Amino acid sequence: MSSLLQVDPSIATVRNSVAECVGQTPLVHLNRLFPQKNVQVIAKLEYMNPGGSMKDRPARYIIEQGLSNGTINSQSHLIESTSGNLGVALAMMGRVYGLSVTCVVDPKIAASNLNIMRQMGAHIEMVEERDDQGGFLKTRIRKVNELLQTIPQGFWVNQYANENNWKAHYSGTGSEITASLDHVDIFIAGVSTSGSIMGTSRKMREKYPALRVVAVDAVGSILFGGAPGKRELPGIGASRVPEILNAAEVDTAFHITDKESAQGCRDLLKHEGIFAGGSSGSIVAAIRKLLPTLNTAPDKPLRIVTLLPDRGDRYLDLIYDDQWVAQLP
Repeated sequence: MSSLLQVDPSIATVRNSVAECVGQTPLVHLNRLFPQKNVQVIAKLEYMNPGGSMKDRPARYIIEQGLSNGTINSQSHLIESTSGNLGVALAMMGRVYGLSVTCVVDPKIAASNLNIMRQMGAHIEMVEERDDQGGFLKTRIRKVNELLQTIPQGFWVNQYANENNWKAHYSGTGSEITASLDHVDIFIAGVSTSGSIMGTSRKMREKYPALRVVAVDAVGSILFGGAPGKRELPGIGASRVPEILNAAEVDTAFHITDKESAQGCRDLLKHEGIFAGGSSGSIVAAIRKLLPTLNTAPDKPLRIVTLLPDRGDRYLDLIYDDQWVAQLP
């Protein structure tokens, strides 16, 4: 029987693990949802990473950098506060690298994400007490610090402060975009930890120095000066400002409601056949608010690039559930 190594060189390379499948996600022109002649909206489909979200990038990068510099070893137990996607990504990478993983979550997590993490072998710690901003982030972090005192060789991934979070997108997401496109005028992306918008835009600005960076935040999030409030949609916005966020690098921020996000997701599915998660709907809503503010010319269309962070199947009981949407304010 022929060895797998004796394959025709014209056949795509066989990967050594699912970790090597992270990245090189496609770019798609959203010309059905945004048919304007003077604007091109291009989306990078980050939900096509093997774990279903762009969080695969920092999960892989943080672990590999840690193994390389010695801050992580075979006995390390990874601990992280997560709204879902990073937990899934860490659990997947934990399987590949033989590492234990504990995910600290809260009741707003999508049930499917929770089940996936459990199936992948992650330990789950659920916090149910809201913090002083009405969310759960601060209480999740408090639980992380408690676990670090009791779990031997516990390692806090700390996506809100870990420089390797944004560096994963600088070397990955941003590099892939700049290698594919000759010019970009506007980069618009959702924010939570801010790793993706910081790292991607920093790489993009090296090639496109006039790039305008637009953040998409949630109503109720405090990241860009908004009043704290209750938010139902996981994965976008935050009740504390991440250490890796430099707001001075962002030109404009839009605040989007949960209901606007749900409508954006449904429109993306209806017009483009793209089944994406909640923050992708937030981005669609923000682009709709952005377009009327732009000065455009038919002979030189503005090019907007965005990231669609995760898959829609994990939100079937949230934004794709009519009853859930109906109870939103």
